[in-house]
Amino acid sequence: MSLFFQVLASGSKGNSILVCSAKTRVLVDAGTTCKELVGRLQMTPVKAQNLDALLITHEHTDHVGAVGPMTRKFDLPVYMTRGTLENLPAKIGRPLRGVTVFETGNRFAIGDLTIHPFAISHDAREPAGFIIESGGLSLGICTDLGVATNLVKVRLKGCQALVLEANHDVDMLNGGPYPWNLKQRIKSPHGHLSNEEACDLLEAVHHERLRSVVFAHLSETNNHPDRVLESCRRLRRSPRWECVRFELGKQHEPAPGIEVE
Repeated sequence: MSLFFQVLASGSKGNSILVCSAKTRVLVDAGTTCKELVGRLQMTPVKAQNLDALLITHEHTDHVGAVGPMTRKFDLPVYMTRGTLENLPAKIGRPLRGVTVFETGNRFAIGDLTIHPFAISHDAREPAGFIIESGGLSLGICTDLGVATNLVKVRLKGCQALVLEANHDVDMLNGGPYPWNLKQRIKSPHGHLSNEEACDLLEAVHHERLRSVVFAHLSETNNHPDRVLESCRRLRRSPRWECVRFELGKQHEPAPGIEVE
């Protein structure tokens, strides 16, 4: 495999994505329990004891809940920004072993994977999206962002595969049970992308080599898979989307694994 990925968990209860090249296996985020994450990995080509590293987007619990136990149990190095490290929730346990601090805008390598971190807009201290490359192929991972900035569009354009947030349906959010201040936070430039905003971003970054899109971080309260698929139906009316595979990240089971091509 040149580049393979599988969304293991996606949503407000926990997030994690397995990314593999021929020689390197990393988890992007570890937001479930350690036991749950080990079990999810049993359903993939990679077992927990064969991982090489953890790569963290930001410090919210649904992205770091198992970081402490995973690093200690499997002696895994972990990569994150300084802002993420300094704002980790106490309950994940400290000290973490083998932390490497990276800066957005500066690429680095984990084995034969090249990681290009970039800044995103979210209500965390120093959150990051990633372009992960191997063998001339690239995967873009961009969830938990309130607005698709020009930087985000520049970074994602050219990837053969994307994991992209489609957090909420605006009508479901507005008419749903969340308190007003939480609704405002979700819709803010530091919150989460709606289904329509995700599709607008896809329109902006489409290119002829894009082959796979996984919509991620769907709210169980303010979204529904049918609403996401309905939103992207307008994309699929155009012939240029005929070669693109669409999948949905799931909260309670892994999504299908995808070979980037």
